[in-house]
Amino acid sequence: MTTTAGTVAAAPPALLHGVGDRALTWLDDHREHFRLTPGDRATGRGIVERLKPIGELALNMRVLFREGVAGSRQHARAGQLLDFTWRELLDGGNVLAALQHDEPFSPVPLEIYATFHELGFRHPGLETAVDVSHRTRTWPALDMVPIRRLSVLGAERKIGLTPSGDFDEAVKLTWLSRHPEPWTVQYHIAYDITHTVFHLTNWGEDPGGIPPQTAAYLALYLPAWIDDWADLEHWDLLGELLVVDACLPRPTLDAQVWERYAAAQSESGAMPLQHGMPDGDEAEVFDIVHHPTLVAAFASAMATSRAMSRA
Repeated sequence: MTTTAGTVAAAPPALLHGVGDRALTWLDDHREHFRLTPGDRATGRGIVERLKPIGELALNMRVLFREGVAGSRQHARAGQLLDFTWRELLDGGNVLAALQHDEPFSPVPLEIYATFHELGFRHPGLETAVDVSHRTRTWPALDMVPIRRLSVLGAERKIGLTPSGDFDEAVKLTWLSRHPEPWTVQYHIAYDITHTVFHLTNWGEDPGGIPPQTAAYLALYLPAWIDDWADLEHWDLLGELLVVDACLPRPTLDAQVWERYAAAQSESGAMPLQHGMPDGDEAEVFDIVHHPTLVAAFASAMATSRAMSRA
């Protein structure tokens, strides 16, 4: 969809906001499925896999509060969900502290705790334990892919630790910073692109964090990538690419793409991973669709905020 001037028509704020409102409703209605089970606690790997969506849930609430696009009902729901996440799912941070004790050089407790720390939650014991590990020569020597290193450096900054590496040097090692051939973007590369942008902008807070040449590269090729994944009906990756668009200095907020994205959302508010909603029992369906639904909430908050700033 284009205007008479040939530019892409932007989606209306009501459409953008509606996607997030429905997604948050579904996440809140299914909050119990985020809870760790005894089986998850049996192994560190099980805990790590189940902690990831909890951390993503908290991050979504952080973005929603920061962007200021929630109405009073949505804001109250988000606050209650965040409190549930910290007190019930993480036992006031004790779950993270236990993992830090068992795996002192895992970055996971730090990465998840950093978001809660930004939101005013504190666990002094966890902070002390993280600081002890952080002071070792092992900590900065841990092998990580570039986008993971960016995640750790960002988490260190958020809780006030001295950076264990150089952020700009880590950025230079990413796929995106090298501006490769756009036609080489496939599934995993596309996710790496989105997360590089998330870390460059602190999850959309600072669009100016994207270097100008990289922003120009994205502005040129992102629309084609968005169209490709929309045609494949891969709603999870499409949602992340829509966040990237909202993180750019001049986002398009393409109305036609957003209409397709909103139409894919189920009546319950869940966003399918690809194509339509899966069948199965409630827990199985949750495991498949919780991430694309979290992404939908994130994309909605960012896009709504950018659309409103234009009005």
